[in-house]
Amino acid sequence: MPHRKNARTNRWLGALLVGATALIAGCNSRDYPQTSLTPRSDYAMAVQKLLEQQVMWVTIIFIVVLGLLLVAVFRFRSRPGAPDPTPVHGNTALEIAWTIAPAIILALVAVPTVMTIFKTQGPPPPGALTVKVVGHQWWWEFQYPEQGFVTGSEMHVPVHRPILVQLESADVIHSFWFPAMGGKRDVVPAHTNTMWFTPDTLGEFPGQCAELCGLSHANMHMKLFVETPEQFDAWVAHQKTGPVEPDSTTLAGQGKKIFLESACVSCHTINGLSQGVIGPNLTHFGSRTSIAGSMFTNTPDNLGHWIQAPDKEKPGTLMLNLGLAQDQILALEAYLESLK
Repeated sequence: MPHRKNARTNRWLGALLVGATALIAGCNSRDYPQTSLTPRSDYAMAVQKLLEQQVMWVTIIFIVVLGLLLVAVFRFRSRPGAPDPTPVHGNTALEIAWTIAPAIILALVAVPTVMTIFKTQGPPPPGALTVKVVGHQWWWEFQYPEQGFVTGSEMHVPVHRPILVQLESADVIHSFWFPAMGGKRDVVPAHTNTMWFTPDTLGEFPGQCAELCGLSHANMHMKLFVETPEQFDAWVAHQKTGPVEPDSTTLAGQGKKIFLESACVSCHTINGLSQGVIGPNLTHFGSRTSIAGSMFTNTPDNLGHWIQAPDKEKPGTLMLNLGLAQDQILALEAYLESLK
């Protein structure tokens, strides 16, 4: 019987080991691009270092406490024929120790935390680029006040330059968060919050509203493009140009006419053409990589589905189903995609 019991125990331990190995092997940052464990800015790195320090202290404390517990369990365990333990009433050294120990632990947690707060919450370094971010249900608007233009869902910044983000909301409470940059921050109506970070790595980084803000909260995405100063300057110069003017005899020209005659014109801005502010600015819509609040890749097919049935693609969206015929949708697609 003992042999069978040991064999069964070994099988359970083996299965547990295999399962734990498989679970750990499945963890990697490649499949989780929104991880906050691969910092790409000074802000995110400061938070990461704080996290690593806290994990180290917590691990040490756990090992010490568990070790003392195991020593007590084995050293003072009951033995056959052993007398009852002698009761102890008061131990000054022990009482001083368990009073000082929590104070030391609190200091190990509090001091680096407060230092990190002061380091990341102060004013930005000189020369910071200001970007005003407005949260809408369910998309992000990015205003570049010093450059004088507005875009939507995709934020471009130069690498190694401090970025001052001013956060406002057009409706409800949102939360601005690019995990790789660190610094999740609430976006509150009638109030401006600020944060800053300095990106240190080129690339494209996904972001997400981190505050439950309504039916399509989970679909409120955004993208951050960290570029070289030359690439950023070229992007800024392009954003400051006017919209493409299509030939009126082309499909895109027909799409422009449909845009001006439909409700699109009352919700969207195209510089020099319309002044709607409910939806994203479309002046350079065709140059973006995504649509519908970075929910879909910017392709003609996806755009067609979005125009045809926005409420089905993104529940709760304010984007109207205009009931356009298929040929009108194709023309509108051609016009919007021409707005490079």
